[in-house]
Amino acid sequence: MTSASYLRTDTIPVTELTPYPGNAKRGDVGAILASLRKNGQYRGLVVREQPDGALVVLAGNHTRQALADHGPGDCGVKGCGVCHNSTDWIPAARCDVVQCDDKTALRVNLADNRTSDLGTYDYAGLAELLGSLGDVDGTGYSDQDVQDITALVSLPDEEPKADSHTARQAARDGGGLDGEDLDTGNPDVFNPVINLRVPHDVFDRWRTALDAHPGQDDSAKLLGLLGEVEAGRTGAAA
Repeated sequence: MTSASYLRTDTIPVTELTPYPGNAKRGDVGAILASLRKNGQYRGLVVREQPDGALVVLAGNHTRQALADHGPGDCGVKGCGVCHNSTDWIPAARCDVVQCDDKTALRVNLADNRTSDLGTYDYAGLAELLGSLGDVDGTGYSDQDVQDITALVSLPDEEPKADSHTARQAARDGGGLDGEDLDTGNPDVFNPVINLRVPHDVFDRWRTALDAHPGQDDSAKLLGLLGEVEAGRTGAAA
């Protein structure tokens, strides 16, 4: 079998769904749960039914985790799109169940994670969409994000709006935008992304070194790792 074959759509308790082993994506589960509470589950998980009957999530692993984190029963959030304020609700996800071989399952998982990374934004269009809402609850954006994006698209036309580093430098050089305001906004909008293609053994060593440091996310762990490297260099120089 060289492609996934659709079997059925079903609502399945999250306790019966197995996360994809080795899933390399690190999603923002809190943001996903906030979206689910506001918007409901508007997209199904893609789940592989294995020959032994096990159900493995190929796409939507963090949605499964967010539903599990919600927990059973009424969460107390008025109008919650997950539990609908029912005391009888049991964490479950709507799933598109497919059948495929191991390699196809891996390709689906990798493609679902990677294709979203390859996209870019029309920031002017994004600012218009965000501005059309009364609030940004459940969108993954904060009010500070909206302010930052609106400020970014207000730069003079000669400034490359999609280049956050150039935009920041232009702001500091008097380009019409307060660079300090950008720096104090949500870093997820404008911070650069480190993208490296490395062999699997190098990636494993990187994760081991990174995870040896405490922190709520990879950025905080990286700061700890860099501190260790810098301390080592200072000690060697002494």
